[in-house]
Amino acid sequence: MAPAKSAPKVQASSKAAPVKKTVPKPVTGKKPPASAPASVKSKSIARKTSKRSKTPAAMKPAALGFQMPAEWAPQEAVWLSWPHNYASWPGQFRPVPYAFSRIVSAISRFEPVRINAAKKLHARAKKMCAKAGADMTRVSFYDHPTNDAWCRDHGPIFVKNPRTGEVALTDWAYNAWGGKYPPYDLDNEIPPSIEKATKLRRFVHDMVLEGGSIEVNGDGLLLTSEQCLLHPNRNPHLNRNQIELILRDYLGVTGILWLGEGIVGDDTDGHIDDMTRFYKADGFITCVEPNTKDENHKILAANLELLRGFRTPAGKKFDIVELPMPRPFGFNRQRVPASYANYLVINGAVLVPTFRQPGPDARALSIIGGCFPGREVIGIDCYHLIWGLGTLHCLSQQQPASGITA
Repeated sequence: MAPAKSAPKVQASSKAAPVKKTVPKPVTGKKPPASAPASVKSKSIARKTSKRSKTPAAMKPAALGFQMPAEWAPQEAVWLSWPHNYASWPGQFRPVPYAFSRIVSAISRFEPVRINAAKKLHARAKKMCAKAGADMTRVSFYDHPTNDAWCRDHGPIFVKNPRTGEVALTDWAYNAWGGKYPPYDLDNEIPPSIEKATKLRRFVHDMVLEGGSIEVNGDGLLLTSEQCLLHPNRNPHLNRNQIELILRDYLGVTGILWLGEGIVGDDTDGHIDDMTRFYKADGFITCVEPNTKDENHKILAANLELLRGFRTPAGKKFDIVELPMPRPFGFNRQRVPASYANYLVINGAVLVPTFRQPGPDARALSIIGGCFPGREVIGIDCYHLIWGLGTLHCLSQQQPASGITA
């Protein structure tokens, strides 16, 4: 993720300027530097990631009893990727590692933190985390070089067999949100690297899929957006039915719910974790924009109407909690996709992004806290982080606890 601004000359990826998005038109912001259009590139890149070998049909995770747990299920650890790419926060990188260290510190109070980073970054990163107050007995660094910091999308998506307690990981093709921000070769190596580090089983599919584009309730349902999963810069060779079948086979879900477009300024083409989340098996917390003059108003109102029309497998309406957006702001006249829905649920707590807006921030903490009784609600200042066009959920990926849990 990186805003559209002149960036330092670095050999690294960056997320480009957010653009107003419609379905199914391709992104019109920065174009991939390669000659092929994004819609073609996305098809080929899924085949070109290193050592990708598609899991045999008989070994698909769902057929073996695996399913993706809800985020509020017990966790063994949270994975992060240390920020180092100046181009992802042009002109604003200096405070980013400090903000990131505070995230590490907050998570380490409740569970282990596992961090992907090139070996050369470890010493300074450890010092920064320790200075931020992290419990360093719970913080582990792995020599896993990355192109960028967005672990939700380049990391594995974990699944678990509730009968045996085995945890495994699913490894999907990653093309930096439709080929926008090459290179991303190192990011594609994170799932196999985590496989080696954890000794967990790995299931591979060549469909492009980012963790931030999906949300599950742990009880068979998956929520996503048409704008992202049906975008031609992801999997132009797959239609909706084919995508749904793959999600069922690899994430163990039985039903898929589709929303429309994502929020303004989101360069991921409508990631669900910036607008609507499950907070329980039959409940959504969803962003709303009360200001009718704001571009997000119609987008979020349309999604709210879709949510009201959804039914649980038992035929009941979902409980819906409305979460007002922060006041719009940006850097260098570029609006950023600030959203309170980009919170992270961990063992015993919920980390909520805040944006130096006392009233809206306090309201969001109260609303989200009400959805997760019994968990400590912790606001994390993400004012500088959002210049990279993502915050807490975008930066993290939870690993479920192994073993049979209630």
